[in-house]
Amino acid sequence: MSWLWAIIVGLVLGLIAKAIIPGKQQIPLWLTVVFGIIGAVLGNWLATLFGINDTKGVDWGRHILQVIAAVVVVGVGDAIYASLRGNRRRA
Repeated sequence: MSWLWAIIVGLVLGLIAKAIIPGKQQIPLWLTVVFGIIGAVLGNWLATLFGINDTKGVDWGRHILQVIAAVVVVGVGDAIYASLRGNRRRA
């Protein structure tokens, strides 16, 4: 069941990140989910590093760090994907 939650959270975070980043991203939906999962894991790691991963109530700090990490991962991943995809078309 934890894999299902990881996919759902990855999808939601990836779509939020794509909505925040200006312009159109070239990555497909499956890669959006993967980048969202990576962003969630990175955000959880940062929250643990800052000591805000487990608070009473809603972990707003952790969720904000997850969204920020997902935006960075989707942005960088989209740039890499677009450059690789563009290089293949020219060859």
